[in-house]
Amino acid sequence: MTADHGLDVVDFHLHFQIGVDETIRAGEHAAGMHPGDEHDRAVRAAAVAPYAKRWRRDWGFPDPAPAAPRWQDEADRWIGELDANGIRQAVFVTAGGNDRMAQLVARHPDRFLGFAHHDPFAPDAAGELERAVTELGLRGWKLFAPLLRGPLDDPTLDPVWATAQRLGVPVLVHVGHYGSAGGLSSSPYDSPHHLARVARRFPELPFVVPHFGVQHVQELLFSAWGCPNIHIDTSGSNQWVRWMPYRLTLTDLFQRCYETIGPERIIFGSDSSWFPRGYVRPYLDEQLRICRELRIPDADLRAIFSGNAERLLRLTG
Repeated sequence: MTADHGLDVVDFHLHFQIGVDETIRAGEHAAGMHPGDEHDRAVRAAAVAPYAKRWRRDWGFPDPAPAAPRWQDEADRWIGELDANGIRQAVFVTAGGNDRMAQLVARHPDRFLGFAHHDPFAPDAAGELERAVTELGLRGWKLFAPLLRGPLDDPTLDPVWATAQRLGVPVLVHVGHYGSAGGLSSSPYDSPHHLARVARRFPELPFVVPHFGVQHVQELLFSAWGCPNIHIDTSGSNQWVRWMPYRLTLTDLFQRCYETIGPERIIFGSDSSWFPRGYVRPYLDEQLRICRELRIPDADLRAIFSGNAERLLRLTG
């Protein structure tokens, strides 16, 4: 339980910092971002200066530091963060590939859970998902829709969706703006409507959309209305609300999701990722404060902050 909140927490959304993630980098290249080249560095620098630095200042976050030279040391540092913040278990959704993710989980199997993360359009993507779950022990699959080579509802992907449904693992699908300041603002392949068409074809496969769907919040809510297997995770600063053409707050998002899709499809995540910031306790504190101000009952709080993750990840008998 968290030291001062008295609440059991399973965090559904963290990233393990491990240098270059080749799967993500390949997707960024495919999306036209060209990470690492001089032009991309200039674009990101121009955006980071006015926005990212201001955002870190507003939250009191230090500048990011490089990952530890040994990934084992980085992993052990995360255990200290989980202990200090009372987080029972953490789900890492990226960690530099499926094999490295399996190594990360194996180092602290009682506290860490991991997701596969590979290109669904790659040859034998279904076979790789099968290996990741049945041999490596991973518990789900993470995709960035804006970085894909085609839409989620492309019929050629049906074998991977069928495999995920048979294995009973959730699929976490990022839609909307990718990469924060200096990132990718839009993509032809990241609409919740694409996801809804897949969710209808595979009704027993749980999909989870992080960050409340970013700028696609309206389309996501309508997709979730039509597809009871679509869930929403709450992770991140959710600073994207500032860029919407109408006033929108985190309180509004929680209230609308709670009133429409209900507490059984809302899943807490922090989006913690880098040091020296470490575990982003302010995000947990703010989200829990909002839920309590909305007078969400304790039973529903338990579902949002741990129970739904336990159910989707099959952590309970």
